[in-house]
Amino acid sequence: MPTLLLTGFEPFHTHPVNPSAEAAGALDGLEVGGVRVQSALLPVEPHAAAEALRGLLAAHQPDAVLLTGLAAGRPQVTLERVAVNVMDFAIPDNAGQTYRDAPACADAGAPAAYLSTLPLRPILAAWREANIPGDISNTAGLYVCNFVMYHALHQLAGEGRAHVPCGFLHVPANPEVALAVPEDRPALPYLPQSEITRAVRGAVEVLAASLS
Repeated sequence: MPTLLLTGFEPFHTHPVNPSAEAAGALDGLEVGGVRVQSALLPVEPHAAAEALRGLLAAHQPDAVLLTGLAAGRPQVTLERVAVNVMDFAIPDNAGQTYRDAPACADAGAPAAYLSTLPLRPILAAWREANIPGDISNTAGLYVCNFVMYHALHQLAGEGRAHVPCGFLHVPANPEVALAVPEDRPALPYLPQSEITRAVRGAVEVLAASLS
């Protein structure tokens, strides 16, 4: 059976949970359109995340890859169009490290950027049909989310598997994340976790259909 690798991230910064992890966990083992979802969590530290991602891609040889993470402050789910070969952290990662103007990948000949190979417009259309607020974003940021999107696409390209659909989906805060914001900070927009999970599942369904 074809496999779709679905990843989320562990909690990070001041967030008590990560809604991408909640969604990935809820969808682990789902079978849709003859495709089985294999979920995994990635650490919020670039080198450990790259190692984990390499292992997952090697072990599962997925037919599609959907990476997800939290973009606290965004009001809706967003599909990322591009990953760039830059790390520039505004906050420390979970190892307490920050990077400034550093390459995400130092391999010789590594391109400046990769474009998502997900069916972006069909996913967006499915969200809108299901009354899920969503859009396409032209920046995945310069934190670990952008890093893993870049590395997944780079590894697939290096293995001659650039045809495998792969890309990143950012989710907004859920209520737990929003409620953890200190009172002296601006309130975060959020969606119920059930809606976040429904959005990720919708993307999975479109991606699975594209494989048939």
